[in-house]
Amino acid sequence: MIKEPQIHPANRVDQIKEYYFSRKLKEIAKLNEAGADIISLGIGGPDLPPDPSVINTLADEAHVASNHSYQSYTGLPALRKAFAEWYARNYGVELNPATEILPLIGSKEGIMHVSMTFLNPGDGVLVPNPGYPTYTSVSRLVGAEIFDYKLKAENGWEPDFDELEKLPLERIKLMWVNYPHMPTGTPATRQLLKRIVDFGRKHNIVIAHDNPYSFILNDNPQSILSIDGAKDIAIEMNSLSKSHNMAGWRVAMLASNPQFVSWILKVKSNIDSGQFKPVMLAAAKALGLPRRWNEELNGVYAERRKIAEQIMTRLGCTFDPAQQGLFLWGRVPDAVAGSEALADEVLQKARVFITPGFIFGSEGDRYVRISLCAPVEKLREALSRIDQSL
Repeated sequence: MIKEPQIHPANRVDQIKEYYFSRKLKEIAKLNEAGADIISLGIGGPDLPPDPSVINTLADEAHVASNHSYQSYTGLPALRKAFAEWYARNYGVELNPATEILPLIGSKEGIMHVSMTFLNPGDGVLVPNPGYPTYTSVSRLVGAEIFDYKLKAENGWEPDFDELEKLPLERIKLMWVNYPHMPTGTPATRQLLKRIVDFGRKHNIVIAHDNPYSFILNDNPQSILSIDGAKDIAIEMNSLSKSHNMAGWRVAMLASNPQFVSWILKVKSNIDSGQFKPVMLAAAKALGLPRRWNEELNGVYAERRKIAEQIMTRLGCTFDPAQQGLFLWGRVPDAVAGSEALADEVLQKARVFITPGFIFGSEGDRYVRISLCAPVEKLREALSRIDQSL
């Protein structure tokens, strides 16, 4: 008998799990096929479209025959210029569009590019707990050693710099930060951003600031690059996914000093082949929209947020009303076993999907997250279901 070959994946595959939402959405799809009609308040995927002028630009440019070829790895000059003007107008940050900006096919890809650029196998990386799970999974994929730094409610969900100083910082090359913070909604402040920059400069640690939520329910956007000396040590990623309702378009960017940008470009140019030209032209159009566009969008989110707060209250959860961003983060009652137990109960009994905080790290286990990416009518229906079933 011929022995069948045994094929195994690379070791790195065993270091990660399938993304939580990938697994959970399969479960929800099966429930919906059985007639459950689940209301999803889990994922932060905007349900509203971009501005009509942005969609029209995409459609018009897609009809131009010459727009379907490969594009530059550094993106269109018009897109980089639009990003630079957007940063100057909204953050007060001057960026050279030729050397200090690199468009990305989404921030999630950018996390991989940055990690591959600065981390050798065995290098240390600081990852927030709770925090975006991709920081951890990508760090594992590149073979880095993860040092999670705990963010606690009693410390305002900000890093404890005294605790950070106790770590083997000579081994740590990169630190992920994210304010306004996901999932806790903690706002960015200049004081906090300055402390982070000072910490990175003191220990020669690259600071990677992921900044996609600065326009959501916030009238004072902050950039880490506005801090004196930040460009020497910091990279900022930003995205049109949340700010302009363009999540599926996969348009993002990173900005830093020319040396960092050139190093990251070496990695990126070996992974992708540039973005679709009509998408880039439409993104440039979106970046030029007046500030009132974001203000009107925030009016929609503010109305939704009120109902999300009612849902949290009905669940017995407590929350900080000063949160910013696309979600509401609440602490589960002490009598509840944990975030997963509450989320599963809400799903099974009320047919409403909320996100358990444990997926963001151990410090999130006593919390749940509600997305504002659902129409008011759906949020009200979710509230009604919870009232009736729990």
